[in-house]
This record gives sequence, C-alpha cells and structure tokens, in this order.
Amino acid sequence: MPEIFLDKFRALVPLYLEEPWTSEDGIEAQELDEILTDAHLQIPLVLREFFNAVGSCEELMEAYHFFWDPEELEVEDGYLLFLEDEDEAYTWGMRADQVDVPDPIVWRRNNAKGSWTSEEGTFSEFVLDMFDWVFSDEDDDDESRN
Repeated sequence: MPEIFLDKFRALVPLYLEEPWTSEDGIEAQELDEILTDAHLQIPLVLREFFNAVGSCEELMEAYHFFWDPEELEVEDGYLLFLEDEDEAYTWGMRADQVDVPDPIVWRRNNAKGSWTSEEGTFSEFVLDMFDWVFSDEDDDDESRN
C-alpha cells in the first residue's frame, strides 16, 4: 500500500523540534508489525505511518498529551485507544470497526462519564491540529515571558 501520511508526520520533527528527521524518530515497519501481530491488533494506515514516522520521538509522543506506544494500544468500548491527557480525564480513540479506513474519525472519551464525543476530524487532521496548538501555545507563552 502506498504511503499517504508518512511525509507529513516526518515533517513534524523539523517543524516543531528544529532538527532533521532521522529514522531513529520512528519505529521500523517490521518491528511495528511484530508488536501488532503479538497483540493480535490491526491499526489504520494513518496510525501505522504515524508510528513509522515519530513513534520513538518522545518530544512529540509526550507533547502535552501522551500517545500510547504500539504495545500499549488496546480496544475498549469498541474503540482503538491511542492517546490520553496527563490527568487521565480523557482518552482518544477511533472506532475499532473502522481500522480498515485509512484515516478514521477520532473520538474522545470522558473517562469519568464513559461517554464518547466525535472530534469531527480524522486522525491526521486531529494530530496535525493538536501539534500546531501545543507548539504554538508554548511559543506564545515564551514570548509573553520576555
């Protein structure tokens, strides 16, 4: 299958970390396949390419919210979970019955209530917007201190 999102995710490293992307920032496809096979888990193309591009880049994987490592992925409530906030108040996922969709819609669960709400955007849109928000917010904070 052709790579659709890989270059966009690789571009996050120079854009936000101001250093060139290297293969050490990602998880190799073979290693990811082994992890997913051991877990008996399928993931959408977009999540696979996200891990291939930046799955080992802690500065991005733990920027404000925490992306789960591939071996931590799980299906719960019919959703493939991949992200949570630092207070564990919210968890993000995508419907498990849509893992064959290349770039599925992201949903957010309120962990206290157990209710799910659509983020009304695909994984790629959600992630790119989230990083833009996280890193723009940090830049604004730095400027206001000067």
